[in-house]
Amino acid sequence: MAEPEPDRLIGRVAIVGYPNVGKSTLINRLTESRSAVVHETPGVTRDRKELVCEWSGKRFAIVDTGGVDVADPSPIARGVVEQAQAAIGEADLVLFVVDARAGITPGDEELAAILRRAKRPVIVLANKLDEPAADALAHEFHRLGLGEPVPISAMHGHGTGDLLDEIVGRLPGEGRAEIGEDAIRVAILGRPNVGKSSLLNALLGQERVLVSDVPGTTRDAIDTVLRRGEQTFVLVDTAGLRRKRRQRQGIEYYSELRALEAAERADVALVLVEASEGLVDHDLTIADVARKAGCSTLVVLSKWDASTVAIEDVRPRLEARLRQRPPIVVTSAKSGRGVGRLLDRVAGIFEKHAGRIPTPELNRFAAELRAAREPPSRSGKRLNVLYATQTRVRPPRFRFFVNDPGLITRDYGYWVENRLRERFEMQGVPVSIDFVRRS
Repeated sequence: MAEPEPDRLIGRVAIVGYPNVGKSTLINRLTESRSAVVHETPGVTRDRKELVCEWSGKRFAIVDTGGVDVADPSPIARGVVEQAQAAIGEADLVLFVVDARAGITPGDEELAAILRRAKRPVIVLANKLDEPAADALAHEFHRLGLGEPVPISAMHGHGTGDLLDEIVGRLPGEGRAEIGEDAIRVAILGRPNVGKSSLLNALLGQERVLVSDVPGTTRDAIDTVLRRGEQTFVLVDTAGLRRKRRQRQGIEYYSELRALEAAERADVALVLVEASEGLVDHDLTIADVARKAGCSTLVVLSKWDASTVAIEDVRPRLEARLRQRPPIVVTSAKSGRGVGRLLDRVAGIFEKHAGRIPTPELNRFAAELRAAREPPSRSGKRLNVLYATQTRVRPPRFRFFVNDPGLITRDYGYWVENRLRERFEMQGVPVSIDFVRRS
């Protein structure tokens, strides 16, 4: 039987504007989500972030971008401008957001010049008009030479329904296929400045995510689709997870929440460890975050070209401290070492994460348990593992039927989990086991 065709989006929309004009608030309004970090500090959004918006039964991609300040000479601002220009070049329609209460600024005029040169369809959105009586303030933006301005309030929703009607009417009606359930979702986790964005760019072979040696450059969780042969990967770069709670305030607090949410919707987590520093306690904490989120885990020793640390220096601590026993991969985004094989390792661990073990094999395994170790007993009654079945995938969960679940000790439960992981080559996979009484 042929696989059903995936649903296709009707087009791609980019949202651009000067810092702090309300782009992320508009994204959240149009997608009915809290997917973009919203904060009163200008410049919160720095990378391109793609979401899907649905209106009147039609779905389209919508791309949030960083605030464009052409006059800012800083390297990060330059990178934001380049990311926004790339989003404009890929878009079928551009939403140019301006602050109607502030009037036309030099930054608006500079961005309008970029848009006129790009020759893409543009809708100018005069934002922050919270009352219809203030709509006349939008007329000033005719001077930008990009057509009739549309008055809206992203905060309160004024004008957004009509805007969505216009967006749907102006999109071409065809675009990329939506990401299916078979896509492998990969979260890139780690401490600040361990090379997460550099690794993502190396995997993609292009500068899709802003890379900087300033800790904390990535503040949001960025989804990037990578297709390789028949496989689709959704790679999610995340903000660095800091150790001390007092360091996580304001934007950093919300960015960390996004990183944790990214782990919860991922199948596989790449936990980056800077090889030159070796394994530190906070790396182990982050790996355990991935396990608790239900991710299968690979520990990636990054910046390997600058390291004198050997894998065997790291492995004993990992095996002693982490229940999921994650495999170790070495990479260097700078030299490319190990990057090509990394997706193969991701695909391999995903097979175990999403796979199902046949019940006869599990029952043979249950018999092996009985032969390998005497089960625990209490008051003359001994545990008997009768049979087993798998109840869930992504991540896998198993149910072992026993004569009395009260006889299970903590040590024995961990032993069964580790034997199951070894027997079916599930290193790095967060195995869950329920011991239940046979009915």
